[in-house]
Amino acid sequence: MKNLKTIVYIGLLGGSLFSCEDLDIDPQQSLSTELAFADKQAVEGSLLGVYSLSQEFEVFGSLPHVIADFQSDNVDFIGSFPTLQDIRLYATQSDNATIRDLWRRHYRAILAANAVIQFTPESPDESLTAEERAQFVAEARFMRALLMFQMVNLFAQPVQVGGEGATGIPIVSEAFTGEIIGYPRSTVGEVHAFILSDLTNALDDLPVSYESSSFTRGRATQGAANALLSRVHLYREDWQLAADRAEDVLENEALYGLASNYDFWGENNAEYVFSIQNSEIDNGRTGSGGWASYYNPAEDGARGDAPFSEYLLESYDPTDRRLTELSKEGENERMYTTKFPDPVNHSDNSPIIRTTEVVLNRAEALAQLDGVNQESLDLINLLRERAGLSAVAAADFSGKTDFVDFILEERRKELAFEGHRRMDLLRYGRALRPVGDEQFEASQAGQNKTILPIPQRELDINPELVQNDGYN
Repeated sequence: MKNLKTIVYIGLLGGSLFSCEDLDIDPQQSLSTELAFADKQAVEGSLLGVYSLSQEFEVFGSLPHVIADFQSDNVDFIGSFPTLQDIRLYATQSDNATIRDLWRRHYRAILAANAVIQFTPESPDESLTAEERAQFVAEARFMRALLMFQMVNLFAQPVQVGGEGATGIPIVSEAFTGEIIGYPRSTVGEVHAFILSDLTNALDDLPVSYESSSFTRGRATQGAANALLSRVHLYREDWQLAADRAEDVLENEALYGLASNYDFWGENNAEYVFSIQNSEIDNGRTGSGGWASYYNPAEDGARGDAPFSEYLLESYDPTDRRLTELSKEGENERMYTTKFPDPVNHSDNSPIIRTTEVVLNRAEALAQLDGVNQESLDLINLLRERAGLSAVAAADFSGKTDFVDFILEERRKELAFEGHRRMDLLRYGRALRPVGDEQFEASQAGQNKTILPIPQRELDINPELVQNDGYN
């Protein structure tokens, strides 16, 4: 085994899904390699530490997703946090503390995943089978891919704007050795290739499901990897691959399917392909942030910072159940989503990949390939039927462009408040705010501040990094 001085945060575990009690191990913030990978129990604890780090507020605990929706036209941010207001107004700079923490915590989780990938095969525990080692490495690869994809979408221009050669993020693929290494930024194309390699290499070694529903929905599976592959290919406009990977998920009807109504929120059911598991005692935020804190009105014990925008409200039919059953009016006369009902204890799971998204991925990809086609119509009509709306037919659309625009609007309403809207606009080269909005010009695809700055702290300690255009 290589001489690794410390694995930073590799044993950081929480309760419920990633419980120290369940694993009978001691949580630590720094473990030697020998301890972190000494036996099966320790190896699995190190792996679950990756999920726990990814649970944090700045990672998959809501912050990047809230930013993505209020940078776009779905959500208004009316809160008092100046670092978030600056992002919403396209006025932020590289010393923004929120962005600094977001970058650091993503890479902390990536480093933890790297350690699992690098050292699990070398564990001396002979009872740890080759299949178990391969599965644990595959789970870490999935999480690393998910983390890096979120980062490259936040900090780099999409391929539709900057091409494959656009400046991306550093590819950090090794465990921390105690030595600080200055990694340069790779291109977006290189980052995407790395992500796709991680996912395809992981796929065959991942389980289809686990014994518990919380693990089946909260740990990496073949379905989750295929769903993420579908998203990556969709964002890259690899339409056939996006459609095929989505189909791989949807074919498993025993595990994945659309809920018949909107009572599925917070449950580990077929509507969820992958979610970050939270509970009252183990969640990404115990303070004033988090999904429910932002998205619920103040009188419910939340902050009430992120209500519907008027633009989003106008997109719904008045009888659309996605509006009538998933919203409520606050005392400030603003409308709020009810997707995250627990602003006090933050026990709502983080909806990272839903079956609904996979359905929409396939519908959009097939529309790009075949124009107005029956399968895409059938998929969209499944969602519209659940929403209490009439079905649409081929005759309702003038052509491919009209049909794709319609699918994107359905995607907007289905996935509102889950962090998809920003990239759905940017990958089509569209402004994040509509004509007439004060930020319309600044929000045009390709404008400097539609992506986040590299934190100044990272530039100070790593001379290999270069700043994004338009930031000090």
